[in-house]
Amino acid sequence: MIGIIGLLVAIGILAFLAYKGVGALPLTIAAGLVVIVSNGMGLWQSFSEFYMNGYIGFFKSYFLIFASSALYAKIMEDTGSAVSIGYKFIDWFGKGKAMLVVLLATSALTYGGISLFVVVFAVSPIIMVLFKEADIPRRLAMGPLLAGSAAYTMTVLPGSPQLTNVVPTTYLGTTLTAAPVFSIIVGVIMFVVEYAYLKWEEKRLRAAGEHFTYIEGTDHTMYQIERSQLPSASKSFIPLIVVVAMIIGFRNVMPSSASIVLAMTAASAIAMIFNWDRIKDKKDLINKGLGGAIGAIAGPCAVVAFGGLVQNSPAFQNVVAWINGFNMNPYITGVTATAIISGITGSSSGGVRITMETFAQQFIASGANMEYMHRLTSIAAGSLDTLPHSSGLFLMFSWLGLNHKQGYRFVFVTTVLVPFIFTIICTAAVIALGF
Repeated sequence: MIGIIGLLVAIGILAFLAYKGVGALPLTIAAGLVVIVSNGMGLWQSFSEFYMNGYIGFFKSYFLIFASSALYAKIMEDTGSAVSIGYKFIDWFGKGKAMLVVLLATSALTYGGISLFVVVFAVSPIIMVLFKEADIPRRLAMGPLLAGSAAYTMTVLPGSPQLTNVVPTTYLGTTLTAAPVFSIIVGVIMFVVEYAYLKWEEKRLRAAGEHFTYIEGTDHTMYQIERSQLPSASKSFIPLIVVVAMIIGFRNVMPSSASIVLAMTAASAIAMIFNWDRIKDKKDLINKGLGGAIGAIAGPCAVVAFGGLVQNSPAFQNVVAWINGFNMNPYITGVTATAIISGITGSSSGGVRITMETFAQQFIASGANMEYMHRLTSIAAGSLDTLPHSSGLFLMFSWLGLNHKQGYRFVFVTTVLVPFIFTIICTAAVIALGF
């Protein structure tokens, strides 16, 4: 019991310190100490093995993705390509639809296979243009970014290539399109709810007198260029199209991480070639672009490292055993276990993976419909996974020049509250309809 209390206190410390603006490394070390002491774990082993294995593992798996993505974002931003794309969206949809454009663009990229850790690099330069022209507070950008990348596209829509939808297939014998009709209905309703909320927030912030502001310390002039001086929109769209096309095209040919790095590198090269004469200092651009990856990846690494430490604690094993001890309906067991474990680890894919490793055979033997089990656990994984200690949040907040205090409200509603409510409603519906 002391260990479990310590685990909850540690997560509370993470949330509290994040709101106070403490960096990911010191706050995860502080929270890690609480877990270690309350669980009677060895101090050196916990940090040198459990913590560092998580840190190094994430860095090894994602650094090349972060580096190539940061370079792509920098080139698209500095050459004016992102600004050109943003203005073309405004021409097509109007300033009043800026929120919808960002939500749809993020959703399309995520559904196309681009991970949450990459979407922010691809979309953030465009957000700056759209939100500036529509005079929407920059902190609200966290809403459409997270709604589009970590809600319905990641967990609900059939066919999603995101890990949260992929993991159940390897344990339950299902496919990526599990329970397709049910999934589409739920996905459409969730999209409508998310968009309605974001438009309400936009109206509320306007009434409160909030306006768009640039990221502190950045060069604002890149967003204030006359449209006649920008590269053509048709040319600017090509690198973005290349990213999506290559990731989708090479999905079954090579590992997803390799396809992302290749796509981002190719798109960066194309963007540079198209804008060769516009880039005054090419060496400086590449140095700053690649260098941006170091700062971007440091926070997520530290949070994943804390998650690795937690998963090796006796309290975490006790939580899993506690859930397993309840004699509940298999669907309720699935969504309860997945939501809680995703919340503790701060990872939807990690939560559903641990749930499947522990309960998959029990689910199959229960006689429940595995397609609905797949979909319900995926939806549940996308509920509590984005509590304040989620690794992806530290990347997105830092990249947009925000902190938890400024933007977590929008994250909580779009990726915790709404998915959690849908988890309850969907589980109740499946049980009531006898699936």
